[in-house]
Amino acid sequence: MKIALFFGSFNPIHVGHLIIANHIINNTDVNAVWLVVSPHNPLKEKNSLLNEFDRLHLVELAIQDNDKLKACNEEFYLPRPSYTIDTLTYLHEKYPSYEFSLIMGSDNLLNLHKWKNYELILQRYPIYIYKRDVNDNKNISIQGTIHYLDVPLLDISSTYIRQCIQNNKSIKYLVTPAVEKYILDYNLFKK
Repeated sequence: MKIALFFGSFNPIHVGHLIIANHIINNTDVNAVWLVVSPHNPLKEKNSLLNEFDRLHLVELAIQDNDKLKACNEEFYLPRPSYTIDTLTYLHEKYPSYEFSLIMGSDNLLNLHKWKNYELILQRYPIYIYKRDVNDNKNISIQGTIHYLDVPLLDISSTYIRQCIQNNKSIKYLVTPAVEKYILDYNLFKK
């Protein structure tokens, strides 16, 4: 089985994430996309993150009607901060018959050389790249199995959604109805 791993803080998950995951399912030979909720990305401030179990639950709510998407909490039980190569190694050992690949934005590809053991990632795992900016190009000199995808762009972010919530503005259509309801019912992301 071919599994594409979509790592993220998902703070919160939004329709842009879902469009990317669905595009991968529809336009590659991947059987499923696992949305890997990262408890602590070493390149992000931890204090800005909602509790990882709440973020995982929001992912589960967002994908509940799509059996090709799975919320993955494997990083919750690994040392922190989370490093992609460590998670990949763990998943490969736990699921030896699965073929794993990565999904990442073009901005992450530009910074891949800063990742722990990035050379091993490039050697062992195919990477599906979606453009973060219309000005991104494919002229990045990185050796590996890199697939560039023309995913529809939405200029929204989790940061923008959190700002809307803090300013008492609607997040309708930015997140799924179930995610919106949960965020509002539990007063999440309010300062």
